[in-house]
Amino acid sequence: MKKNTVATLAVIALVLSFFLTPLGDFSKSLLMRSFASSPDIVSVEDQERLSSYDWRLRDKNGNYFNLERSVGKVVFVNFWATWHTPSAAELSSIQKLYTKFSNKVDFYIVTNEEQFPVEEFMEEKDYSFPISFRIMDEPCPLEIPDPSGAYVIDKAGNIVIASKEIKDWYNEEVVQLLDSLIVE
Repeated sequence: MKKNTVATLAVIALVLSFFLTPLGDFSKSLLMRSFASSPDIVSVEDQERLSSYDWRLRDKNGNYFNLERSVGKVVFVNFWATWHTPSAAELSSIQKLYTKFSNKVDFYIVTNEEQFPVEEFMEEKDYSFPISFRIMDEPCPLEIPDPSGAYVIDKAGNIVIASKEIKDWYNEEVVQLLDSLIVE
């Protein structure tokens, strides 16, 4: 009887640590990344075109800029939040994608959080991609997922990928897609 009680308490402690501690956050993130699939590419006939590139954002230095600077370029937009484990989990694959394509693709990694916790998170995870801060009530040409999602937009403004789920962004399919979009 005592062995069963000890085993039960150990299982309960393990489950609680999974949900209530930073170790649990790391474990959940790792688990989510291991099951993340490649994003689905939208077929040409189903692709929607951005109605406008007019979307103001802010960088970490407080400077305002507009998505219009990316007209005619391949664009990667990701919405995320530090507190949302699934969206934070996919950032490691986004970092790899950014490292490979930062000079060829415009990256907008967008959050609506306060700056300090975001910078703290970025430093803790050692991510180097630039963060864009949403300006609340500013119209956005994309559907803003709640709280996470991502888009890949080609040079003509067509939405080639639209995802609202955690995905593996650094895989052969995405790399080949971006390579082909860059050459177009």
